[in-house]
Parts: sequence; C-alpha cells; structure tokens
Amino acid sequence: MTRIKGGPFGHRRHKKILKITKGQRGAKHFLFKRANEAMLKSLWYATRDRRVRKRDLRKLWIARINAAARLNGTTYSRLVAAMKKANIALNRKMLADIAVRDPKAFAAVVAKAK
Repeated sequence: MTRIKGGPFGHRRHKKILKITKGQRGAKHFLFKRANEAMLKSLWYATRDRRVRKRDLRKLWIARINAAARLNGTTYSRLVAAMKKANIALNRKMLADIAVRDPKAFAAVVAKAK
C-alpha cells in the first residue's frame, strides 16, 4: 500500500498548532514537534487549573469571611452553623463580598444569625 503524507491537510494541521503556540518561547513556537508538545501540556494545565481556580477562590472567600466574623466576635464555622440554623441563605462568594465592601451589612447578618 502506498504512503500518504497528508499534503495540504497536514500543512493546515501544522499551521493550526503553530498558531496556538504563537507566544511560546524558544523552539516551541516554530518547530511543529516542540509546538505540539507545548500545546498538549498547556491545554492540560488549562483544564486542570479551571478546577484549581474554583478551589482557590473558595479558600479566599472563607478566609475573608473568617476575618470579618472574628471582627464581629465569632468564627467562620460558628457563623456558618448559625446562618444555617437561622435559614439565612447566602453563599460564600456573596458573604465574602459583603464582608469586604459593606462591613455594617455583614455585622447585621452576623447579628441576625446569632
């Protein structure tokens, strides 16, 4: 059976990969083999880090809520438990935002939860 090299389709595929790795350093942006490796690695990192970003943001929100809660005489875990008991349905993102932007409103939420 004869060998098919790919011709214009192979060239198009190579150009697509090289376009993706345009800003890379060294040979990664002009040698196809290195560019393909770099592209696979960077896409893998991007996929992983979309999940990691969610984790990091949740950690940040909890740290902010805890800091603000301690200024109001309680801790994060006690505040969350009290909010659940008082049927105050605020997610951590919104609660952290209130804690940073409007400390008086946060103090009111803490008072309502107690």
